[in-house]
Amino acid sequence: MGSSQEAGWCKKLTSPTNARANLKVIRKTVYTAVLLTITVVTGATGNNEVLVTVGNSSVLTCSPKTNITMVTWKINPKAGGSCTLGYRADLNKTDRTNCSDNMNWKFRPDRDPALEIRQVGRAHEGIYTCEVAAKEGNFGKTHHLTVQVPPRLTLYCAGHGSPVCEAVAGKPPAQISWVPQNNSTSREEGHVDGTVTVVSMFTASSTNMTYTTCIVSHPAGNQSKSIACGPSREVINVVDFLSVNKAEWKGRIIQKFMMHKDVNENFTWFTHCVISVASLLGLLFLFAVLHLYIFCHSRYVWDRIHTTPFAQSWRSLEGLLVNEKPGQAKLHSITPYAIASYH
Repeated sequence: MGSSQEAGWCKKLTSPTNARANLKVIRKTVYTAVLLTITVVTGATGNNEVLVTVGNSSVLTCSPKTNITMVTWKINPKAGGSCTLGYRADLNKTDRTNCSDNMNWKFRPDRDPALEIRQVGRAHEGIYTCEVAAKEGNFGKTHHLTVQVPPRLTLYCAGHGSPVCEAVAGKPPAQISWVPQNNSTSREEGHVDGTVTVVSMFTASSTNMTYTTCIVSHPAGNQSKSIACGPSREVINVVDFLSVNKAEWKGRIIQKFMMHKDVNENFTWFTHCVISVASLLGLLFLFAVLHLYIFCHSRYVWDRIHTTPFAQSWRSLEGLLVNEKPGQAKLHSITPYAIASYH
């Protein structure tokens, strides 16, 4: 009797192994239910990540349903105020609040309530939520719009003769690589608008002329440039390159460039002055030659007049006119016709 009761009592007890197994089953069931709930909610809301390059157009889709009664686009950009686009089927009317002109319906909202953004800018980055009311129920979809900005590639030779490549104002930050592959040092500089400038300096393995190619990799597009840099007497440590800020680094390069530029400008100014003085002296010489020619020609004509027989007749006629008798009219002008009649 006692043994049977003891056996029955033992049957009621549960071993620790079975308890752990039951807990695992319960835990898996809860996890499955949570995942199904998340899937249903995500399917209803439709969260979506959208990447757009600045300057391009983008179309954000919404849940296309039949018998739509109302559609609302709620736009919350990271910078600036929110805006709303709406449509009511009972009034067959659309309205907009604080939305720019480059945001509009792609098609008829009662058929496809997609939103089109033309010429996407950095100010359009943000959250776009579409809410649809239909006979089947309420549906929604959310887009997280991220704007990509391609960097501007700049390649130049630093004062110590090493190539320096800059991927200026890119979003996300660009990746810089070199051909040929060699040691390089890079640093990043963030900006207020969210863009990042990446600067990389190529370390040449020889003191000869270095011909390198900088390759900038970015989701918005890849770029490349080549340059040949020669050695220089000035040597700048790599640590100084990394520690100095961008403004100071560019200030050094611009200062050296301006020094060479001043020399070129002075030489150009001196050349212009020499040309101007030579031109002035040339004009004065031509003016003197012209005056000399006029003087010589006038003297030649005067000598011809006073040494020819015609000149002697001229003086005889002039003497008669001077010794004219009283009462005779004076001849105030002597013309060639008068000389001919005198002969």
